[in-house]
Amino acid sequence: MVKIYTLTLAPSLDSATQTPQIYPEGKLRCSAPIFEPGGGGINVARAITFLGGEATAIFPAGGATGEHLVSLLADEHVPVDAVQAHDWTRQNLHVHVETSGEQYRFVMPGATLSTEEFHQLEHKVLQIEVGAILVVSGSLPPGVEVSNLVALIRSAQQHGIRCVVDSSGDALAAALEVGAIELVKPNQKELSALVQRELTQPDDVRKAAEEIVRSGKAKRVVVSLGPQGALGVDASGSVQVVPPPVKSQSTVGAGDSMVGAMTLKLAENAPLDEMIRYGVAAGSAATINQGTRLCSLENTRNIYDYLCRH
Repeated sequence: MVKIYTLTLAPSLDSATQTPQIYPEGKLRCSAPIFEPGGGGINVARAITFLGGEATAIFPAGGATGEHLVSLLADEHVPVDAVQAHDWTRQNLHVHVETSGEQYRFVMPGATLSTEEFHQLEHKVLQIEVGAILVVSGSLPPGVEVSNLVALIRSAQQHGIRCVVDSSGDALAAALEVGAIELVKPNQKELSALVQRELTQPDDVRKAAEEIVRSGKAKRVVVSLGPQGALGVDASGSVQVVPPPVKSQSTVGAGDSMVGAMTLKLAENAPLDEMIRYGVAAGSAATINQGTRLCSLENTRNIYDYLCRH
């Protein structure tokens, strides 16, 4: 099996709670918080672990919140390779309102990453063995420029590391300019920004994804389409997978679960249709859960089996 690593530059300690209703100024009585690890690459590594695989999470950890984050990952048996950071790891808050079913996500800015701390993370990345997969996922924290991310991806590729990028905006566009990215997962809006045109017709999404593959920027483009599932394109063709109807409790973690599942199949050298089917199954499995919980192996397998039959 090909080894998998993830890089998260802006990790978080996520807390989830419930309250009967939300209104201004008064005291809002909440349930006891549930703490979970957070941050794009960390969640991808967790999803891979939940699905029976293994991925080492590389990230900075600072202060008591960073220690709590590392401890939670140990409880979940996720391998960790952390850099000690000066600034405390951020803490995010997810609130579920019982009476309305509404969800509120309070996302704090990532902890500032110093130049030295970034170089330490870069050093860990460049120690990864040739042929391994590195998933770069999540936002850039203060102190890290897009050019730093591009240089890191380029160096990783030069060391024979296969890179998967799950980001957005300037960071995603710049990463694609490096070229030969193994897999990217934009949504329709992000894809539109990448090709710099509106995607209004049903076939526009497929053509835009094919354009990126033909240009050599990415080997595989999987466009997440929300309730319509996902459309994937590689050099051999395209495939769309529509998820079964499930009662969605929360979309938090669905994208990371999807990337984790697809990366697991990429490491197994699975064909595109199998990769997307498993990714959609894991993403759908995550939506069944309330709060910030990711996919489970049982739910993912059940939905995957359903997709294989239909």
